Amino acid sequence: MKKFQSLLVLGLASMFLTGCIAVYTPAIGVLFTEVYGPLDAGTRVGAKEGEACAQSVLALVATGDASIKAAARNGGITKIDSVDHYSRNILGVLGEFCTIVRGS
Repeated sequence: MKKFQSLLVLGLASMFLTGCIAVYTPAIGVLFTEVYGPLDAGTRVGAKEGEACAQSVLALVATGDASIKAAARNGGITKIDSVDHYSRNILGVLGEFCTIVRGS
């Protein structure tokens, strides 16, 4: 029983301390994270905006296309001026990472 408890604690700790969403977030909250930040700051902010997101569940399954290319396509942008990100994670259960592209 003691071995099972140790494995359970180790599994829960690894769930909260790992995951691809947290890698790109400068500020991480164990219980809740909701952060905006820059990925690439250009010289100006464009008039158009596009967003592309990826989601994760329990840090076990992650899907989506949060690439700059997908965000530019979603916003109808051909010239990128700046790139930001948005990250949200709730108890390590639900995570979301979005790329926000601005340009013309």
